[in-house]
Amino acid sequence: MVQAWYMDDSAEDQRRPHRLDPDQPVTVQQLSELGVHSYKLDADNYESDPELAKIRKENNYTWMDIITIHKDTLPNYEQKLKIFYEEHLHLDDEIRYILEGSGYFDVRDKEERWIRIFMQKGDMITLPAGIYHRFTLDENNYVKAMRLFVGEPIWTPYNRPAENFDARTKYLQFLEQKA
Repeated sequence: MVQAWYMDDSAEDQRRPHRLDPDQPVTVQQLSELGVHSYKLDADNYESDPELAKIRKENNYTWMDIITIHKDTLPNYEQKLKIFYEEHLHLDDEIRYILEGSGYFDVRDKEERWIRIFMQKGDMITLPAGIYHRFTLDENNYVKAMRLFVGEPIWTPYNRPAENFDARTKYLQFLEQKA
């Protein structure tokens, strides 16, 4: 399963772990209370993995593609990394499955504190529509990930503040129900 922890507020390289001292781990249950879910799958056999097929069918993830984030494969690499790291939300769930490499998704908790989620080969995560988040590579500077969507993909990020969207309102209502 994914590892997660509360982040420090250091301005050093975003690709570093940014753990607090002392460390403050975050459990899978705590992530679930934020609407964030994770799975551990067999990335070596993703094309024929029955568990992935089951997840896709149950959640109606009908569209997928694969992206490789590395300076040699992604056009406008440095610019894209900056965009991915801007705090934003989406109007649909964000589903990512790491096939190779590793990176971090950061999400806000109920008190607006950053939680860093480390993802590596075999980890799949779903971030609910309306949650503020961002992504960065780790110090290995490489990830190959599957992107999944319900229906046609919608890529639009809405940078913070984006409180006026229905997805954000619904997400905040979800958090209130968990309180």
